[in-house]
Amino acid sequence: MTLQALIFDVDGTLADTERDGHRPAFNRAFAEAGLDWVWGVDLYGELLAVTGGKERMRHYVERYRPDYQKPADFDALIARLHAAKTRHYTAMLERGAIPLRSGVQRLVGEARRMGVRLAIATTTTPDNVSALLRHTLAPDAESWFEVIGAGDMVPAKKPAPDIYFHVLERLGLTPTQCLAFEDSENGLRATLAAGLATVITVNDYTRGHDFRDATIVLDQLGEPDAPCTVLSGPSLNGARYLGIEQLRLLSAQANRR
Repeated sequence: MTLQALIFDVDGTLADTERDGHRPAFNRAFAEAGLDWVWGVDLYGELLAVTGGKERMRHYVERYRPDYQKPADFDALIARLHAAKTRHYTAMLERGAIPLRSGVQRLVGEARRMGVRLAIATTTTPDNVSALLRHTLAPDAESWFEVIGAGDMVPAKKPAPDIYFHVLERLGLTPTQCLAFEDSENGLRATLAAGLATVITVNDYTRGHDFRDATIVLDQLGEPDAPCTVLSGPSLNGARYLGIEQLRLLSAQANRR
């Protein structure tokens, strides 16, 4: 089937938000609440095995802070911390501190010009998605994406495929009509369970993940003056960056398997 839509993950895929965005925002929220929790770069890499910010905080307490005495309103505390984190994260976006990854703006623009539909499937909150799109692409960029599946819209987060099933249903498309973009093993497990061919762009946290079943694995989407490198998968046949033409070929190849 002809490629109809691109479905993007957000954190680590559209932008390197994890290490230099969400992590310091969490730390500021913790300090603001008078907590002695500090998530360093390496620790945060371990915590990323758990998807969802609220789930990540609960896992941190259970796994790394057995000394912490949970208050009676622990669930409410987690919700307040997450809201504070989002506020700090949004402020960083407003300052231009979290740019898009190489090739993202180019590919989104090319898809819009060529009539390829756009969607998002992520575990981060809708507010985080809106802020990132608004401050990195354009004030109205949220409207460019026909479906935004985010946060707690589905019961189970990645690696469960629920968010992708939700997005596919809203688009009214089959998996063979779409390509997904992810950066992590959890994300890939979700897309594969939903039947989606998947483009992986690795980052420092995910470079060592198991991507053997991805359609293609790249270091980045690439630009004319900053070519991408294929780490695994088919050759781009001399193309210096991933564009709609290459994506259509990848989609067709994946659907013939």
